[in-house]
Amino acid sequence: MNDVANQAEMIMGGEILVNALAVEGVEYVFGYPGGAVLHIYDAIFKQDKIQHILVRHEQGAVHAADGYARSTGKPGVALVTSGPGATNAITGIATAYMDSSPVVIITGQVPTALIGNDAFQEVDSVGISRPCVKHNFLVRDVNDLANTIKKAFYIATTGRPGPVVVDVPKDVTINKAPFNYPDTIEMRSYKPVITGHPRQIRQAADLILSAKRPIIYSGGGVVLGNAAEELTELTRLLGYPITQTLMGLGSYPATDPLFLGMLGMHGTYEANMAMHDCDLLIAIGARFDDRITGDLEKFCPHAKIVHIDIDPASIGKNVQVDIPIVGAVDRVLQDLSKAIKETGQQPDSDALAAWWGQIDTWRATDCLRYDRNSELIKPQFVLEKLYELTEGNAFITSDVGQHQMFVAQFYKFNKPRQWINSGGLGTMGFGLPAAMGVQFAHPNDTVVCVTGEASIQMCIQELSTCKQFDLPIKIVTLNNRYLGMVRQWQELFYDKRYSHTYVDALPDFIKLAESYGHVGMRIEKPSDVEGALKEGLAKKDRLVFMDFIIDQGENVYPMVVAGKGHNEQKVHTLNGN
Repeated sequence: MNDVANQAEMIMGGEILVNALAVEGVEYVFGYPGGAVLHIYDAIFKQDKIQHILVRHEQGAVHAADGYARSTGKPGVALVTSGPGATNAITGIATAYMDSSPVVIITGQVPTALIGNDAFQEVDSVGISRPCVKHNFLVRDVNDLANTIKKAFYIATTGRPGPVVVDVPKDVTINKAPFNYPDTIEMRSYKPVITGHPRQIRQAADLILSAKRPIIYSGGGVVLGNAAEELTELTRLLGYPITQTLMGLGSYPATDPLFLGMLGMHGTYEANMAMHDCDLLIAIGARFDDRITGDLEKFCPHAKIVHIDIDPASIGKNVQVDIPIVGAVDRVLQDLSKAIKETGQQPDSDALAAWWGQIDTWRATDCLRYDRNSELIKPQFVLEKLYELTEGNAFITSDVGQHQMFVAQFYKFNKPRQWINSGGLGTMGFGLPAAMGVQFAHPNDTVVCVTGEASIQMCIQELSTCKQFDLPIKIVTLNNRYLGMVRQWQELFYDKRYSHTYVDALPDFIKLAESYGHVGMRIEKPSDVEGALKEGLAKKDRLVFMDFIIDQGENVYPMVVAGKGHNEQKVHTLNGN
């Protein structure tokens, strides 16, 4: 037991909870107070180990905790009150759930005697959150509180990570008990598999070495599993091409010649064509979601599939595989590389050379080209310059839409946990509060939130939090005065009937940023883009809101239309057709 765990004195539940967070090494709690959690807030006031970050909306609290978690690999923590506090947090919880982010959310609840009575600010937090959490708890006895917090952190951070909600009634935070916090926890019903099956790993090694047209497809599980080093070793050992999902970017260096770019709906032509024509697909920490596979009937029609994932429920869920391997990605990749070396065999060099020749032909299409001579600011140009000026070392958060895809295509992520975005749920409003969590975790690093003029308004109130804590985040708004991705679909599939996608009555973002005490800049000409970014990035101690007025009609290409296969991808032409 820890020294603090040996305290025999009786302390209030609010103090037990805060002490438990301290033992877990929690640095920051992102939250918003309310009546049901005031005893917890009083306990926070009385200590100095944990810093509370006052957000301006509970959704922002969970997104900030999520950003902290994704950029560090450590669990993020959010604290909200009962009723509307808990319901406001649901979007953030669902966002973390879809992207398997380890977040512990403490929700206040009405006293246990009032549960079920429709009391003031009562909602069934456990019932509401059940579909979008890894697990949740309702603590009815103060004597169970410490043990429950230990379980919450264990569940959130092991196996496939995910958010865990702990619902704490107000009387539980008032009642007293001794603080006995366990060093470890055992849960009979929850034992994640860590080590892959040796026979399946050997079978995978043999299949991998016999491939003629292989490709490695890695996802967010490699980032979450801290397996970037092992993935890089395996890829270079084999010399095979590699593509990554939106969530997997950075776990293999984007500047490496083996990297084909992102795959999927807005992936590169070479990545998607290689996926379609491969005879072996090595899937690592990826879940075969619909934005990746396209039409399942046309997905990888010639391929044998090896699938490595720590979550057995992900294997075979969407795509049938030939060799499933359940285990921690880093451990399995270590064992797989070892098994390949132990065979004493090498990949078929002639077949691999021919395969690379075909891939280079696809690469020659230059699928990410755009009009560099435009008199309007192109979003691609802004992001190329951002990458150049930050030397690829910034943490980039984004909201959801065209700007998100442009970042994935044009900012070359060479390290994991640099790229923080809402992939699974696609949550507008995620970018700014997530950037706050990242900036708290990495106070000396450059953190840039790339957003759109619609997305930024979803959680724009967090500019107040940024001012209170002097967070020097750089906001890059690609302002096309439209809900850009929705407009793109309406242009392509709805005969240009732009139903409610034009964003009229926009605020003056410069004045708005300045009203919060930040620096605002508007950029309207391509010739001013580089200078503005340099000026904004140079302000190391200020939040800078850079509003880039971009080409309204620019679309994201390439594009695999819903219901189509990888080989039916639409590729950009400079006239937009």
